[in-house]
This record gives sequence, C-alpha cells and structure tokens, in this order.
Amino acid sequence: MLDDLDKELEQRGHKFVRYADDCNIYVKTPRAGERVLESMKQYLEKKLKLKVNPKKSKVEKATKAKFLGFSFWKRKREVFIRIANRTKERYMEKMRSLTRRTRSGKLEDILWEVNQYNRGWMAYYRLATTPSVYQELDEWLRRRLRQLLWKRWKHGATRLRELVRLGVPAERARLGATGTSAWRMAHCPPIHEALNNAFWRNSGLESLSVQYSQLRYSR
Repeated sequence: MLDDLDKELEQRGHKFVRYADDCNIYVKTPRAGERVLESMKQYLEKKLKLKVNPKKSKVEKATKAKFLGFSFWKRKREVFIRIANRTKERYMEKMRSLTRRTRSGKLEDILWEVNQYNRGWMAYYRLATTPSVYQELDEWLRRRLRQLLWKRWKHGATRLRELVRLGVPAERARLGATGTSAWRMAHCPPIHEALNNAFWRNSGLESLSVQYSQLRYSR
C-alpha cells in the first residue's frame, strides 16, 4: 500500500527516502515542511486509510532527524552519516546488561555474548562515517569489563595478587587493590595497566573499531 505513497511523493516532486513505514521527506524550509506534513497526513489518513502517529511525525532539520537508527551532519558542504544518539544509548544499555558487575558466569561466556551482539550491530551500523564513535564505545566497554573483573576479585588481597600476576609491580598494584567505587577503580592506572587492550584482545574481546574497518574498507 505504501507504494502508492512513493508514487504520490514522486508525482509531487518531493525528495524522500522510505523503508517500510519509516519515511523522511526533504524540503527547503520549515514552513514548507509544515505544509507538506499536513498534506501527507491528509493523504495517508483519507486516501490510504492509514493512521499517522503524531508523536513520530514532525518537522525538523535534516541534521537533527534520524532514520533507521542513523542521523546526519554536514561539514564544508559535505554530508556525513553517524549513528543517532538514541542508537548509541540503546547500545550502551545493552552492554550494561551484559557486563553488569554483579553478573555471574565465566568471563569467556560474557565476552562471547558481547561479541555476538557486536557483530550483528556493527554489520548494520558500518554505514556510519564517524569511526571515532566506535573508538569511544570500545574504550567505554573495556572500562565496563575492567569494573566487572575488579569487583569479582572482591578483597584487597585477591586484587593485589591478581594485579601482580598480570605484571603490575607490587608497589603500584597496591594502589589498585583498594577502593570503594568499582567504576572509578576501573580507570585507575594499575588496573588499566593490568587489564590493557592486549589483555582483552587475548581474552577474545573483538573491537568495534577493528570490525568497522574490516567491514567498511575490505573488499
């Protein structure tokens, strides 16, 4: 039925993009946007007998609008694609669930679940042209995992032993063996040194940034 909508928009000369029932129409001014919004609402409800969701139907700048989890930004007359803020928030909510510091189970099983989710997520969002976002998410995720491990070690003596085992000199390891905030300690230099990028790579954690580069630039 929405094929009729496409034909109507083409007949009116509008620039638009649609996937299923998600559609963005691009016009030059906010005033034109309001006019087209009202016109298309009338067409959908009266002609096609479809109900328009007023909460999701609005006029806004193309750089603020999101479409299928993406949004857009412009620099020097060139348009770039990025993941929408809400998309990033939903990703972080999912990772918080998978890496909550009270979670039980083997670390390798947790990393397996994280990797499974990340592969599917990145396969979709590789279209974005903002690699720095994935670098930030990588850093944030590793901190989440450092928090989880530090919390699992529970006692100061155990933390000291584990840090020394991972190569941190005892004098510095003592700085990472005590504390009350797991999130703050996850950013502590001795913890960072012990549970560094190489540790997570060797443990099996797959980097979003690496996956992005492989999917976007490989042929």
